[in-house]
Amino acid sequence: MLIRATLILVVRTTTKKGRRLVDTSGDAPIKKFLELTYEELEELNIAARAIRDPAQAQTTHLKYLEAQKTIKAITVCFSDIEGRLHMLDYDKRFFLASLENLTFDGSSIKGLSELSESDLRLVIDWTSFTYLPADVFGSGKVAIFANVANRDLSPYQSDFRGQLQAYARELEAGDGTQAFMAPELEGFLLDGVDAEQHFDSHAGFKLISTGGYFHSLPLDSLRRFIDATAEAQRAMGFKNEKDHPEVAPSQFEINFSYTDVVRACDQVQLYKLVCRQIAANMGLTATFLPKPIQNINGNGMHTNFSLVRGGTNIFHDPKGRDGLSKAGWDFIDRVLNRAPELCLILNSSVNAYRRLDPNFEAPNQIKASAIDRGSMIRIPFANAKTARIEIRSVAPDANPYLALFAIMKTGLEDKAPAVSTDKRARLRFLPGTITDAIRLFQTSDFIATIIGQDSKDKYLEHKKTARDRNPRDLGTTIKDSEIIYHHEVTNQYLWNQF
Repeated sequence: MLIRATLILVVRTTTKKGRRLVDTSGDAPIKKFLELTYEELEELNIAARAIRDPAQAQTTHLKYLEAQKTIKAITVCFSDIEGRLHMLDYDKRFFLASLENLTFDGSSIKGLSELSESDLRLVIDWTSFTYLPADVFGSGKVAIFANVANRDLSPYQSDFRGQLQAYARELEAGDGTQAFMAPELEGFLLDGVDAEQHFDSHAGFKLISTGGYFHSLPLDSLRRFIDATAEAQRAMGFKNEKDHPEVAPSQFEINFSYTDVVRACDQVQLYKLVCRQIAANMGLTATFLPKPIQNINGNGMHTNFSLVRGGTNIFHDPKGRDGLSKAGWDFIDRVLNRAPELCLILNSSVNAYRRLDPNFEAPNQIKASAIDRGSMIRIPFANAKTARIEIRSVAPDANPYLALFAIMKTGLEDKAPAVSTDKRARLRFLPGTITDAIRLFQTSDFIATIIGQDSKDKYLEHKKTARDRNPRDLGTTIKDSEIIYHHEVTNQYLWNQF
């Protein structure tokens, strides 16, 4: 199977007036690495995003790398089955000379291959080429995503970036259907660096702001963090829409525009990376734990999704119920029908099940509604261009590629009887703990048909191990174990402490 990796180009960044933000050269500059302003970065990244043809993208970006002498390294990024982002830097000369044989040891990464199948290969996706702000990533680098492949270059089954990309291309090649997504990704800004790794259930996390929805001082720590992150995203070609403090104190949300599903998932991974690095630069921690603090709203990744065919949004029907077409409602019905089985994919951690509390605007009801934000799926008010469904039950720590792949395969292909109007109206709820979600996932033959039995078994093993490290009942106190053994927080050292 192929797992996509990301190539990262690091450039030195300056402000709008050309003033260098970060100077790593010392008093007597010796190094001469690429540095671009945010305006130049945005222009270059938007131009790169416009190249959808893989062959054209490869020709264009290879030519640039070969000619640009001030690039020192390429950062290649890929994700494991749980959604952790991994990165490795290739020296530019080595990278260009070794493009056909980029390998790494998959057995050293929890969530990839077994020891007996350790050698995996990286296949670069040139359409993901990204110029990076140097004050965030350092100078002289660029970034690109890659797919993970087996030794024979066949797609690696547990690489869901590659799986999602192949499925999206299959749809488009078939009847011209294109899938688009825009995530609304919430996070918390916490005091101190590595606050998650040093979590103490008695002390909890320390917030850096007591402001609420749309409310913070213009230059307080939260607002400065949001501004810096939004500026970096714009420079990376995200095409931002709006950013603001969220409902809970010290909570933030920085939204970016609709784009194709693979690019949107790439941007989810880069968004979290940029947030964490900018927070660390400020002596803080950006966390995407679904519910790091009790008794206030948690973090979600509301996933806005639509399908376009021949330039027409096929989810839109001005005469349909809530402005949604029959195709849109059929898609919703299939997802709702399989919601209990899909829940472990959309809410993949012990901590995620604390968030599914309707008292804090969280969606635990298996239904669709235009107004009820406790519903798993919301139908926003929209027109022919913006008609979409908003899947509100996705947690920010889910593997975005796996989540979108499972949602699309279910909504488009499930052959089970559609949810009847009566069943849709009857109140049903998502699992209340990861134990319940694991049971439903494990006994589902349908899950194996969409993601493969091997990937199902591997994913299930990781989730069971996390569950076994935690109390079976959530209780009212957030436990040390559910934080430090969380797949986005833990490392080999932490995981092997017994």
